[in-house]
Amino acid sequence: MRIRKLTPVLFVVALGLPTAVFAAQGNAVARMQAFLSRVHSLKADFTQVVLDANLQTIKQSSGTLILKRPNRFRWDYAAPNREIIDADGTRVWMYDVELQQVTVKPLTGTLAASPAVLLAGSNDVQQNFIVKNLGEENGLDWVGVTPKIKDTDFDSVKLGFRGNLVEVMELKDALGNLTRITFSHVQVNPALPDSLFKFTPPPGADVIGDAGKPGS
Repeated sequence: MRIRKLTPVLFVVALGLPTAVFAAQGNAVARMQAFLSRVHSLKADFTQVVLDANLQTIKQSSGTLILKRPNRFRWDYAAPNREIIDADGTRVWMYDVELQQVTVKPLTGTLAASPAVLLAGSNDVQQNFIVKNLGEENGLDWVGVTPKIKDTDFDSVKLGFRGNLVEVMELKDALGNLTRITFSHVQVNPALPDSLFKFTPPPGADVIGDAGKPGS
């Protein structure tokens, strides 16, 4: 997976819709609200599968995730290729270890309406997303999230909840490809210092974008 495909894979903003809205939309959305309202930090392992429009596997990968509200997260892809996606609160750093290339972008604009801010950001989800209940399937309660901004790398996101924990995230892009992320060994509210989310480009890496002061 190359850098240009990383952004749609991210998932991170705490949703804060009014309680009455969640009650009207159904149990799954209420579960999502309950989960996100109590999650201030999170650690998990993940596996990721990318499927084409015919549901044929294009790519598989795995790694670890940590996040801390607001707007801090780190996806560490361990296999098959080492890649890191890190948000320090104001910017997102995308590091391809093999290419020795770092891309840095502000955590604003269309990126603010991407899965990159669907579980670890602010509470103003209604500003950027439409949220609806999708019912139960395969033992999970599903919530659909659609960006209001159309100039994004994905069309829609589905979150699957088992009990009070999110277990699966599915992202569909404009080409019909489906990215399915499954979480395991989830730890809710571990102690995570801000220093874990400060990224410094490695010596010799090619940096694209305004890096400013590393990790600031």
